[in-house]
Amino acid sequence: MNNEINKEINKETNMDMNNNQEGDNSSLIIEGRNAVNEALKADRSIDKLFIQDQISKDGPLKGIIAKARKKGIVINFESKDRLDARANSQKHQGVVAYVAAYDYVSIDDILAIAEKKGESPYIMILDGVEDPHNLGAIIRTANVVGVHGVIIPKRRAVGLTETVVKTSAGAIEYTPVCKVTNISKTIQELKDKGLWIVGADMDGQVMYDVDMKGAIAIVIGGEGEGLSKLVREHCDFVAQIPMQGDISSLNASVAAAVLMYEGYRQRLG
Repeated sequence: MNNEINKEINKETNMDMNNNQEGDNSSLIIEGRNAVNEALKADRSIDKLFIQDQISKDGPLKGIIAKARKKGIVINFESKDRLDARANSQKHQGVVAYVAAYDYVSIDDILAIAEKKGESPYIMILDGVEDPHNLGAIIRTANVVGVHGVIIPKRRAVGLTETVVKTSAGAIEYTPVCKVTNISKTIQELKDKGLWIVGADMDGQVMYDVDMKGAIAIVIGGEGEGLSKLVREHCDFVAQIPMQGDISSLNASVAAAVLMYEGYRQRLG
């Protein structure tokens, strides 16, 4: 029965055991079955749940797994040694949760902010940014240029860790973050709501030639890999940042800042 549970969870979550290491050390950690269960019941924003493999999936643990699945929380099964390394103590009872430092919002919440301000929606989408310092810096710039919200994926990306909050320099208080299961589907949802999607890629049009004055979402890829192929195909426009020099790429947060400011400049006009 335990093997069946493991196989089912593994299939639905497509676990990546080597992923999610960057920045997780600064996540708020909750450990122990009662503590994690209460956090789930209280609707705390849990980024990831880690369950010890080869452990008896008794009633309480099965209940935790069921609640997490219902909420769409990423579940990873790990060895006891790896779980011991994540936990603050040896009393984790086979379950550790990484809790976001701030609660996430919905896409509708972000759009409501734009509507309340009487502005066309201006959204930042991050396709796999894993460095917490980059995410924090992006949130900070997003606030300065009037972005209404930032969207990040549940997988292969950093969540709202304490490092992200600190790096945002207070911007997280004013610029909400939405966490979604699938970036491509989210892009389509935004397009259905009237937004134009601008992806960042070196093969695109020079950013000055891309119209970013209306309701738009800018998509930045992850460090080193850029936009995924599927996400790029869903973009209405692809914009490149003009460069002159010996270095052919920018840090993710710097690239995001350049494009956000270009959008800001155009929207001012």
